[in-house]
Amino acid sequence: MSKVLDYFLDYVKYDTQSKANEDQVPSTKKQYALARHLAEQLKEMGAENVRLSEEHCYVYATIPATAKQEVPSLGFIAHMDTSPAVSGKDVKARVIHYEGGDILLNEEKQIVMKAAENPSLKLVKGQDLVVTDGTTLLGADDKAGVAEIMAAAEYLLAHPEIPHGAVQIGFTPDEEVGRGVDFFDVEGFGADYAYTVDSGPLGDLEFENFNAVNYRVTVTGKSIHPGSAKGVMKNALLMAMEFHQMLPVFENPAFTEGYEGFYHLDEMNGSVEKAVMEYIIRDHDAEKFDKKVERFQKIAEYLNEKYGEGSFLLTEECSYRNMREMIEPHMHLIDNAKKAMEKLGIPPLVSPIRGGTDGARLSYMGLPCPNLCTGGCNAHGRFEYACVQSMEKIVELIIEIIRLYA
Repeated sequence: MSKVLDYFLDYVKYDTQSKANEDQVPSTKKQYALARHLAEQLKEMGAENVRLSEEHCYVYATIPATAKQEVPSLGFIAHMDTSPAVSGKDVKARVIHYEGGDILLNEEKQIVMKAAENPSLKLVKGQDLVVTDGTTLLGADDKAGVAEIMAAAEYLLAHPEIPHGAVQIGFTPDEEVGRGVDFFDVEGFGADYAYTVDSGPLGDLEFENFNAVNYRVTVTGKSIHPGSAKGVMKNALLMAMEFHQMLPVFENPAFTEGYEGFYHLDEMNGSVEKAVMEYIIRDHDAEKFDKKVERFQKIAEYLNEKYGEGSFLLTEECSYRNMREMIEPHMHLIDNAKKAMEKLGIPPLVSPIRGGTDGARLSYMGLPCPNLCTGGCNAHGRFEYACVQSMEKIVELIIEIIRLYA
């Protein structure tokens, strides 16, 4: 047994919630507390070249090579922050043995994780789960990944007889707000290839993600007293609704799955004078994605002709591309991950990510980087949990992948 559970229960005590719409990285200073703790632990276990970026809160370290021949240097990366969606402060984690049925998380508040609403629980019946008291998220996304990398690092450093190339470790801030690798030092990291450890149930293996762009649509209207508004008023709220109604009705997240893309109106607020809509546009297929973006832009152009230039302003907030294009020339990353899973009795579950990942951006920064499972489920919510046996298996998986490259 590794120390992965001990590490995990330690790390979830740290409130590392990131914050959207902040200019600086990290978006919250409290992420530094866990970063410093991890750096100290890495030094204590004997890792080399341990460094903490005081400016942007990245932790890097190296497990030196033990192989006699030259082999690729692999990296393993996880993020320290937790989602802004639900509080990550004062997490009260506990381990339960799950034998099926509903899980009473909080008797006082009657917070229950219902089996009927959480079908993933069927897969972990008879195993040990880390859960919360239902008032916070757990933080398995991605502190389970952090703990698994740390447990694997500790094992390799304690067993130098295992031949392997140099292993690079990286922990990032702000992944949950889309800025996790804004200042990641790819060249200084020193890996030829890497894996993010940031997916879900045991067996998850991902090397495809959405092509993505975020848009802010600012609608400028003209306010006047309703009693004298005829021919003068331009109601920004109604104009915003008109914009949205021109998008395909069934191309939204509520009607899509698998490889299907969507337009998603994530936030809307405003008044007659001004309205703001926050959109995300996603599609795995690059051609379909480009057509979605083109349609979005043409709607704005048409409505600007109708209501006057400047009535609709599109501001691109962030974007990333499907990493498959960058991974395909290096499919040994997927093949070896599958081979390691099969050796350990883990059925590989290869599926597209219906979202983004630090690995996508890193892949386009020159570091091919598919995504491995963590054993966590129900991320970003109070019903988040992590399976202890899965976390133990993922520690073995990381070690086995490293061995396959020696």
